[in-house]
Amino acid sequence: MGSGYSSYQNQGSSFFAAPEVVPSAPSTILTFHSKTAWKAHWETYKNSTKLMVINFTASWCGPCRTIEPAIKALAAKFTDVIFVKIDVDELMSVSEEWKVQTMPTFVLVKKGMEVNKVVGAKKDELERKIERHRF
Repeated sequence: MGSGYSSYQNQGSSFFAAPEVVPSAPSTILTFHSKTAWKAHWETYKNSTKLMVINFTASWCGPCRTIEPAIKALAAKFTDVIFVKIDVDELMSVSEEWKVQTMPTFVLVKKGMEVNKVVGAKKDELERKIERHRF
């Protein structure tokens, strides 16, 4: 409902919905709630050399909830990386496009193409792959 996405900022515990995707603050994780908002974001960044980490998650997924603080920490550490969170139940068609079958799945994207993937709540593996692909 509402604006189509939300943004978590790792500065205290603020959580808000916003009308535009504006990743201006450090450790921003963009969360999309509509396919329209996701497509607009994708069109903006699909040709970018900037690394995008798409976190496919679900509210009922225990490992997804367990790794969430680590993802927030990675977003704070790697402010040059775009972190996106997509709930597979809200945007099933997007998760199908990326062939996601297990949660959490982290798809690393550059220039519109998948450059790597981490399946499962594997923080250390995710961090290594972000380090490898961020430049």
